[in-house]
Amino acid sequence: MAVNIDRITSLFGLEGKTAVVTGGSRGIGYMIAAGLLDAGCRVIVSARKEQPLRAAAAELEARGPCEAVATDLSDPEGCEALAAAVADRAPEINILVNNAGAAWGASLDRFPVEGWDKVMDTNVRGPFLLAQRLLPRLRTAARPDDPARIINVASVDGIAVPEMETYSYSASKAALIMLTRHLGRRLARDHITVNAVAPGPFDSKMMAFLLDDPEARAEVAAGIPLGRIGAPDDMAGAVIYLASRAGAYLTGAVLPVSGGRACVSG
Repeated sequence: MAVNIDRITSLFGLEGKTAVVTGGSRGIGYMIAAGLLDAGCRVIVSARKEQPLRAAAAELEARGPCEAVATDLSDPEGCEALAAAVADRAPEINILVNNAGAAWGASLDRFPVEGWDKVMDTNVRGPFLLAQRLLPRLRTAARPDDPARIINVASVDGIAVPEMETYSYSASKAALIMLTRHLGRRLARDHITVNAVAPGPFDSKMMAFLLDDPEARAEVAAGIPLGRIGAPDDMAGAVIYLASRAGAYLTGAVLPVSGGRACVSG
């Protein structure tokens, strides 16, 4: 049977769409931005540190049109600044990927208020404020048969209890999953879908302390039912599905892109 390339392209292609990807300079955010560019998107990436962000955007431009906006999304003023910069660049936004995140580890007895607030502000308040500020642009792009999309990057640690003492991180990701569902219900009337991906272990700065050590990496992979660390195409494919026509009838859903880790109790 011949492959219907036009049909596949119409289902998964994103030609002419504009996407915003926060935390897009490295790790999972970079994987997502690269995948969206490959699918035909114009992408605006943001991150806190300007030089690494601009270097990443320059690499990503080899795949398609990519612009960079440096801002700190743990701060409400940073969310406002990104929304204003996006408004200057695009009259409408088809896809918002809330990926920027923070983590903190400390023993229960010594876990600091600073570690709680930084993670919650970045991982929960930031996605909410950015969705709120970009809502007019998302509404402009939304169509009944082609909704605008908000895709939140949660974590398998918001589903299965982690072994590490990262209390604010796991709590923030569980909160982001519920925020995804709540926004999904509210924004359906505006033809905006809200979904989440919940990654397991992928190569990123957040996981580097484990995955850069070959023995630790092998141990982490052994704890994943599929027996390996996530690859860039695993993440890109999940987000392209949620952002494309193929995922247009999904909202309030959480895709555990975790190699089965979400099935294993922590």
